[in-house]
Amino acid sequence: MFTIREKLTTDHSRPLTSFSGLHVAIVGDIANSRVARSDIHGLAKLGAKITLVGPATLVPNDLKKLYPDHISISHDLDSVLPTVDVINMLRIQFERLTSAAFPSVREYSRFFGLTKERLAEAKPELLVLHPGPMNRGLEITTDVADGKNSAILQQVTNGLAVRMATLYLCVGANS
Repeated sequence: MFTIREKLTTDHSRPLTSFSGLHVAIVGDIANSRVARSDIHGLAKLGAKITLVGPATLVPNDLKKLYPDHISISHDLDSVLPTVDVINMLRIQFERLTSAAFPSVREYSRFFGLTKERLAEAKPELLVLHPGPMNRGLEITTDVADGKNSAILQQVTNGLAVRMATLYLCVGANS
């Protein structure tokens, strides 16, 4: 969320004061992702519209109940992509690839991988995020990960700083 605010403020030369009206897609293994859960809570509380995208076996329908006014679910990345302002691609954890809930690597990449061809169908200013580490070629191709829409390195750097600041505040910054 920090990176979204920072990047959209910088690129649009105005402060992003609200996430209201912002449409964010979170793509991948939503069922097993701590990143997805944190993003869902934070983005919804800040007013963003969230679309969870992935295979039906990896996107629990009951997540809509958390924030019914903010969350929608899709199993079709191509239909969602032209409508979003930000896309956060989640890492597929290889230990889950053998599970019956996971399609084949080839199938996953074909239907849910972010490629330059898919990116061409998105808004030109789409912000591409990924919490890392990436499985290049599976959830995201190298040309997209390293492309002009990507803020992945900035996101990883900011994530470390935000976690450090949070821990500092939690352990008693005033002590």
